[in-house]
Amino acid sequence: MKSRGLAIHDATSPLVSFEFERRDLRPRDVAIDVKYSGICHSDIHTARGEWGPVLYPLVPGHEIVGVVSSIGTEVSKFQVGQLIGVGVFVDSCQTCSNCDAGLQNYCLDGMTGTYNGFERDGITQTRGGYSNTFVIDENFAVHIPENLPLEAVAPLLCAGITLYSPIKKWNVGPTTRVAVMGLGGLGHMGVKFAHAMGAHVTVISHTASKKSDALEMGADEFICTSDISILKEYSKKFDLILNTVSAEIDINPYLGLLALDGTLVVIGLPGKPYAVNVGSLLDGRRRMAGSMIGGMPELQEMLDFCGEHGIVSDVEVIGADYANTAYDRTVASDVKYRFVLDASTF
Repeated sequence: MKSRGLAIHDATSPLVSFEFERRDLRPRDVAIDVKYSGICHSDIHTARGEWGPVLYPLVPGHEIVGVVSSIGTEVSKFQVGQLIGVGVFVDSCQTCSNCDAGLQNYCLDGMTGTYNGFERDGITQTRGGYSNTFVIDENFAVHIPENLPLEAVAPLLCAGITLYSPIKKWNVGPTTRVAVMGLGGLGHMGVKFAHAMGAHVTVISHTASKKSDALEMGADEFICTSDISILKEYSKKFDLILNTVSAEIDINPYLGLLALDGTLVVIGLPGKPYAVNVGSLLDGRRRMAGSMIGGMPELQEMLDFCGEHGIVSDVEVIGADYANTAYDRTVASDVKYRFVLDASTF
């Protein structure tokens, strides 16, 4: 299957037009006519070689939405013409205890990323969603509710599930006091989900101008940390803190915001390890935890939840010719709140 999209050829080069071939359909595969592909900050880290070795030429993109264009002989989950989504991984061992539990993202043998790797055959290079076509095993794709704007669904396949999963894991509900650190592509989804589940939601951000956006998305309070000392006023207030910040920060003042048995979940990926004052954890049986995307059942559950509650990402739709500018603006946090590529422009 001939495909065209965008690729980057080395860590210092821009995204450029690129033509390549997708594999032929296997019995359980579906082919996708890609409509939109979200730009995730992890695409940029990977493309620029900031997270380790890269298989260039690299076609990034793991927030993919489109329409099923054809199906393999053994496909039962999808039909031609249905809306379909693909997220951060395209395969797993499918036999380990985590995979059996529907937690393919924590596959003991390692999940197969949507790009910058090889499929389980060890030969076929994975290429992402910055392209007009895609091929995927039906078990690693999800149905998209038809009532949602497709372009605004794309970031749900990564940013959405990345926040939905810990919110569900820590049983957020009407009695939960939730704080979201950072109001960006990840954080704004956390606000929307926690609000929809009835929680009292507070946004913590160093950017005062984001207050109105936070309140419109469902936040009950907004804390501006341009003066970090303000956090002392909120000591022991929150049951759950969702840390979406990737910048290098002192985490201890934020741990001090947790109530008894509270948890701070690390979602963003800073460049250096946190220096944790153990006393910050001992005072109140506090916990630090991590969370990474979600498994296939939870990904579908999240999309169904979004369909029921009308939740989507706030996006700016762009053409292929704007992709490099979008990369620079994403790094500068100059987007509200996700860029999405229109695949018809590739």
